[in-house]
Amino acid sequence: MKLGASAGPCSSDETKAITNRTAATRYARALLDIALKEKGDLRAIETELADFVALFTQHPTLEKVLLNPAVPVPRKRATIAELTTRAKLTPVLGKLLLLLAERDRLVLLPDLLAAYRERLLDHLNIVRAEVTTAVALPADRAKAVEQSLARVTGRTVMLETRVDPAIIGGVVARVGSTVYDGSVTTQLEKMRQRLTE
Repeated sequence: MKLGASAGPCSSDETKAITNRTAATRYARALLDIALKEKGDLRAIETELADFVALFTQHPTLEKVLLNPAVPVPRKRATIAELTTRAKLTPVLGKLLLLLAERDRLVLLPDLLAAYRERLLDHLNIVRAEVTTAVALPADRAKAVEQSLARVTGRTVMLETRVDPAIIGGVVARVGSTVYDGSVTTQLEKMRQRLTE
């Protein structure tokens, strides 16, 4: 069983995935809140958590054992205690990982990492943006787009650029959950709809 993977498209798996994401979001919020209260290094916690999640990818046997419901929870907790001690994790993160082991919720780790990263960016007033163009943007043009999006959002922008020749020309920008579609393909589609009405 892969960490965070669902067994299939049936609704019970979807429900479980949503429940897991919701729980992971709550743990991520608690992790960030406690780290802020204790004046912890928020970026270091992110790195340590990412490294810990990567352990499962690098060691499939470890993942299989720690996610197996047949393995007794005390053994899982002892394994996590040993791993957190060896990795010299930040105390707040170590405690959270032990809590997840005690509650047999280690399957939440990938969602926890994603949720923590989102909350951290939000705390730092940073927003992710993805810009898609028909051809690669030169560095100066990408910087100009990043600055324009920063003015629009009032936040620092982490820009990723993608190339998709299918949009023909123009730009499609996704900032958080908002999409600004200025692609030629979309403009042509709108024109076609107006002509057929």
